[in-house]
Amino acid sequence: MSSISILHRVCLRFAVLPLTPLRPRAATLRHPPPPRRHLCLPRRSAMSSAASRLSHIAAAAGGGAAGESNETPAAASAAAQEDDDLSSGAVGYRLPPKEIQDIVDAPPLPVLSFSPNKDKILFLKRRALPPLSDLAKPEEKLAGVRIDGHSNTRSRMSFYTGIGIHKLLDDGTLGPEKEVRGYPEGARINFVTWSQDGRHLSFTVRVDEEDNKSGKLRVWVADVESGEARPLFKSPEIYLNAIFDSFVWVNNCTLLVCTIPVTRGAPPQKPSVPPGPKIQSNETKNVVQVRTFQDLLKDDYDAELFDYYATSQLMLASLDGTAKPIGPPAVYTSIDPSPDDKYLMVSSIHRPYSYIVPCGRFPKKVELWTVDGKFIRELCDLPLAEDIPITTSSVRKGKRSIYWRPDKPSTLYWVETQDGGDAKVEVSPRDIVYMENAEPINGEQPEILHKLDLRYAGTSWCDESLALVYESWYKTRKTRTWVISPDKKDVSPRILFDRSSEDVYSDPGSPMMRRTAMGTYVIAKIKKQDGSTYILLNGMGATPDGNVPFLDLFDINTGNKERIWESDKEKYYETVVALMSDNTNGELLLDQLKILTSKESKTENTQYYLQTWPEKKQVKITNFPHPYPQLASLYKEMIRYQRKDGVQLTANLYLPPGYDPSKDGPLPCLVWSYPGEFKSKDAAGQVRGSPNEFPGIGATSPLLWLARGFAILSGPTIPIIGEGDEEANDRYVEQLVASAEAAVEEVVKRGVAHPDKIAVGGHSYGAFMTANLLAHAPHLFCCGIARSGAYNRTLTPFGFQNEDRTLWEATNIYVEMSPFMSANKIKKPILLIHGEQDNNSGTLTMQSDRFFNALKGHGALSRLVILPFESHGYSARESIMHVLWETDRWLQNYCVNGSSKADSDSAAESGNKTLSASGGSAAREGLGPDGPSSVPRSLLW
Repeated sequence: MSSISILHRVCLRFAVLPLTPLRPRAATLRHPPPPRRHLCLPRRSAMSSAASRLSHIAAAAGGGAAGESNETPAAASAAAQEDDDLSSGAVGYRLPPKEIQDIVDAPPLPVLSFSPNKDKILFLKRRALPPLSDLAKPEEKLAGVRIDGHSNTRSRMSFYTGIGIHKLLDDGTLGPEKEVRGYPEGARINFVTWSQDGRHLSFTVRVDEEDNKSGKLRVWVADVESGEARPLFKSPEIYLNAIFDSFVWVNNCTLLVCTIPVTRGAPPQKPSVPPGPKIQSNETKNVVQVRTFQDLLKDDYDAELFDYYATSQLMLASLDGTAKPIGPPAVYTSIDPSPDDKYLMVSSIHRPYSYIVPCGRFPKKVELWTVDGKFIRELCDLPLAEDIPITTSSVRKGKRSIYWRPDKPSTLYWVETQDGGDAKVEVSPRDIVYMENAEPINGEQPEILHKLDLRYAGTSWCDESLALVYESWYKTRKTRTWVISPDKKDVSPRILFDRSSEDVYSDPGSPMMRRTAMGTYVIAKIKKQDGSTYILLNGMGATPDGNVPFLDLFDINTGNKERIWESDKEKYYETVVALMSDNTNGELLLDQLKILTSKESKTENTQYYLQTWPEKKQVKITNFPHPYPQLASLYKEMIRYQRKDGVQLTANLYLPPGYDPSKDGPLPCLVWSYPGEFKSKDAAGQVRGSPNEFPGIGATSPLLWLARGFAILSGPTIPIIGEGDEEANDRYVEQLVASAEAAVEEVVKRGVAHPDKIAVGGHSYGAFMTANLLAHAPHLFCCGIARSGAYNRTLTPFGFQNEDRTLWEATNIYVEMSPFMSANKIKKPILLIHGEQDNNSGTLTMQSDRFFNALKGHGALSRLVILPFESHGYSARESIMHVLWETDRWLQNYCVNGSSKADSDSAAESGNKTLSASGGSAAREGLGPDGPSSVPRSLLW
């Protein structure tokens, strides 16, 4: 019998279809996205549903063996009754122990935003965790987008509660706060944006209506000097449509706004009787392979509803109150004024829509208009893109990455693929970069700017004599930086850097950008007193001892560099955040250089400083309180160890405040990680991160259990390496187990972790890791916590994570990597948690449902918690507190308080296995493409 036939039988048996800010810091020299003048609050993934099923909290094989973790011994009889309730699933939302609650409920610090002239700072106030009622509001799931129909926005956007304005005084300190006022009390504020001259702010205001319905968004403007705010539009009937773009400053006194058409009626009604069957056809025999996208259009009614909510009318509105519509209503996805404010580049999507891919692949039209809405020409009209190959580095056919050149008034540039978008096709060149004036004269043809043999990865512009063009190729991890002279045809392009993107030790840094008079951003050139000119490279400075960020003067012609700033290495971790002396139209002089830096340590939270040359005087401009003072004296160490195949690994080891190993002995330990893929052992063994970074603790962070007396091994590197022609996943389980063995052996050898009290956990791909470790390394861990994972890879048949092969091309790999297929081997207690409305590609809620059924079918000690209304990451306070309660209860019962029958069974099976040497490396807590990062207590724009 074939492998596929066996696979089908296994899947059918389980009713499964066998068909998938810690603050961002640059790691490689790469193109920063073209800056938008409009700063918008990142939208939170949409997650809710009006018809959520009841909380699904099930237990199997004695899931309620002990009482609530923070009960006293006197409550034993009550705990017994509670255990009966837990086993039957009769439990509401619970709260974790107070020491965890207090950390999670600490008020968040504000987000900071600097004015264009760098003379003022906004403190954008935030609230703590939202209530579950916010997530329970109705939403529509259409074309990969989740929509709050009442407010006509992406559902469940986070928001600000207030805006404070501080002047940055001449001595570098902050002046007193001035509150923006005039908007309704209790308003939810989004899309806070500076005007180009910094004299005004624009933002949206919404106020919840009765019955917990979201109000629609209105655009407001505020005078920065007085703090007085008012609505932009005189008519109270003009509302923002924020499904895609929102608004942008066209000049200092005019905004272009995506509005809900005033003539729009009620939403279309779903037919009570369908007009016919739902049919998809491939009679043309096209090869179309797609990942397991969610929230797709299902029928014509969904398409009509998508058009209803996504269609905008563009309105040109002045600060004096005048407003006029421009262009026809359409599903506009972006509006981008030219640097000289004379043109608009307008992108929209249109029919025919698709039922198998999200709206980002719908037919896309890009047009050029005058700033008052007169059509000039069509730049492109791309067809529906259902057939983009799943191979990494594959792209859409036709023009892509169309932007304005930031150093010119109105010049466009873009890239076109020469391989049909298919990364498997060998061709040279692979991509060509073009540029063209907004209105070509006398039939001018687009000019070829550069030809690339790898995949285009962006451009950093400076002036007519300098631009940096980037290309990369995932399969080989190769990345190149080219130096070109855009307007000098006699100067040939040359390679500046040619390196591996995995080799963080060779990362030269990224060019710092300066603001131009047009409000765009270009590479900053710095002049020394002797007249020599340099660019500034801002790097993370990865070393075998950890990151030591730096700022270099770099001669683009000779390659010579001079280090003018470097982070403290002994106690602090410092980074360069922004260039603060770019508010001049003249040349930037080194002796007048001013930069904004951040500074933190293991025990001191991040603060911001101004540093000026030539004295390099440092002035502290913030004084944020410690977000969790009860953990201020925690112990942190970046530890290094080795896997049995010689790969060097690292991890961050945290110990509770006041812990003394000689007195307290080994502790219960929680290992929390996320695997990463590499092409070389040397790159996998490089140290990432700094031993001096402040431990940011998010709402679901494993570091919360420091308050409960646990040792935490955070981010031990789990490198999955595929050298040469070998793919990383060819030996996934072997390398996963070897890395875990090394990490466990290290903490046991150090005497900080009890060998029988080590738990493992992770989110998303980390949950997948957790289940596999309990299946294939039961001798290492006493229990596991797996959040929002995918456990059956046959449900993601056209690739997952960075796996490019399909299920039919690598059947054995898919099966062997799937913990679902090894459910019969899992003997240690496992807690599964999943959002009921998970919209992440591959991690359908069904993954946890089916995995739990498989575990229960083999008598495994397991528990499944489904969180109503939650998505891939968890948002509501009730949900988060309950997740923490479940996690704490699991750790107390099956890690702290001894063994279960599952322990003895597993011990008997593992016999006399001993730990072999291997290791892990310090990744950022929770960091990964599928999982949420630890949420910082403050952010900086």
